[in-house]
Amino acid sequence: MTSSSALDAGRAAAADRRWADAYERLAGVDATGGLGASDLELLGTVALLRGEPPASVDALSRAYEAHLADDDAVGAVRTAGWLALNLIELGDFTRSVAWGARAMRLASAMAEPGSLAGFARLAPAVAQLGSGNPVEARQAFEEVIAIAERHGDGELASFASLGLGKSLIELGAIADGFGCFDRAMTAIAAGEIAPVPTGVMSCAMISDAVMAFDVARATEWLSVLDRWCREQPELITFSGQRHALEAGLLLLRGAWAEAATAAEHALSRFRAGDYRAVYGAPYQLAELARLRGAFHTAEESYRRAGESGWEPQPGLALLHLTLGRTSVAQDEIRRTVAGADPFTRRFLLPAVIEIEVASGDAEAARRAVDELHEASRSTPTALLAATVAAAEARVLLAEGDPSGSLVAARAAVDAWEGLGARYERARSRVSAARALLELGDRDAALVQLRGAREVFVALGANPALAELDDLVGDRRAGVLTPREVEVLRLVSTGLTNRAIGERLSLSEKTVARHVSNIFGKLSLSTRAAATAYAYENGLV
Repeated sequence: MTSSSALDAGRAAAADRRWADAYERLAGVDATGGLGASDLELLGTVALLRGEPPASVDALSRAYEAHLADDDAVGAVRTAGWLALNLIELGDFTRSVAWGARAMRLASAMAEPGSLAGFARLAPAVAQLGSGNPVEARQAFEEVIAIAERHGDGELASFASLGLGKSLIELGAIADGFGCFDRAMTAIAAGEIAPVPTGVMSCAMISDAVMAFDVARATEWLSVLDRWCREQPELITFSGQRHALEAGLLLLRGAWAEAATAAEHALSRFRAGDYRAVYGAPYQLAELARLRGAFHTAEESYRRAGESGWEPQPGLALLHLTLGRTSVAQDEIRRTVAGADPFTRRFLLPAVIEIEVASGDAEAARRAVDELHEASRSTPTALLAATVAAAEARVLLAEGDPSGSLVAARAAVDAWEGLGARYERARSRVSAARALLELGDRDAALVQLRGAREVFVALGANPALAELDDLVGDRRAGVLTPREVEVLRLVSTGLTNRAIGERLSLSEKTVARHVSNIFGKLSLSTRAAATAYAYENGLV
């Protein structure tokens, strides 16, 4: 195929969103030096969508130089602006600032820059928001939207609406922020936005919907992103993040098998090049492992998520709690909340409440519940209502009010059922059982616990089963407590009881008792058999 025909084929493939073919064709022509400025721009976009960020930055940088050589200020501003935005996504803030300054300088020198005057200001506005200055960022995004609307640039207006929405959310105007998101998502659903901004905007808005406890919006918007990704089977960037977001929603609904599949897909797409899934893929795998009692896997996955630069919270703190490291869990969640913006803090509050109750600090838990109540009044959602009721049940019991706790737990059970959240509904039934036991109604408590047990068994929620069995004094075979799982993991490494005790700060006698309990529950007689069991069940 001649260079000209290969270039035409590459352009056609990009127009059809056949990104793999487009990348191969355009990169092949580029290797011969046959791409002009506009086609280098196209190569930069295609490379990004194929999960090749360095190649994208290189192509866009050369496109910028080619536009300057052609005395094409419009093209130069456009490529410089995209480089500034893309480098923010890649975490290269120093180079982003430099490219943003180039775009601003060129646009300001143009007699009639049109909407480019607004586009050149996008990256600096995003940087302001990222540096913790939502007030100035809000003003900047509003100015960009005004420029876009004046020149009829709907795509720029939608992109800036994402930034404005996030600025408003950080300033506490959550409802107004999501109003901006609604307008932007309408344009995306109508197919009015180019591929890169479509992916960036969709993933960001779905993530914020999850953090806002707005499962209705998150589900609706995820369906738009899912359909968009499926229509482009050769798309890599955004595809892994899409699966990670899906895994989180499936976990909430109690569809753990499907969530595991989605999380594995997310990890696979990350390995294929979706750099945006660097946090979400391992974090969702860690969450599933924590809930199932595969603690070693969970710790490793949280560690990998943390390598992205984002803290793997609240999951990691909850894992420490499950493993009996209550003071560590408390220290971690308090530190995380202290450094969080108000919107993120609100998302962390349910874990704060669970950990503070377990730590015996009912006053701290009450303060967190009151914050959640306030959030529910200002931006009510069904998920937030269920979360508040479940948290209230925990805290009221800790405060010595089992009657009030029972009322809140029953409200939570009903609310979770309306959301189809099987696991959380079962946990609230356990809360109701705790209150009933305090009130002396053991028979009614056992009814609640039997219902919860059915769900925990079906899901493979081993830590929840162990907690339930501790509650009723049941030591049935096959159900290990979190501490017993931890001891079993160390037994499987060949450590002696004394060495295990030193590792866990336990006496040798206590470790021996745990080992005896493990053998009895699992019908095992040797440490070798226990090691085999641990490996077969994914505990190591």
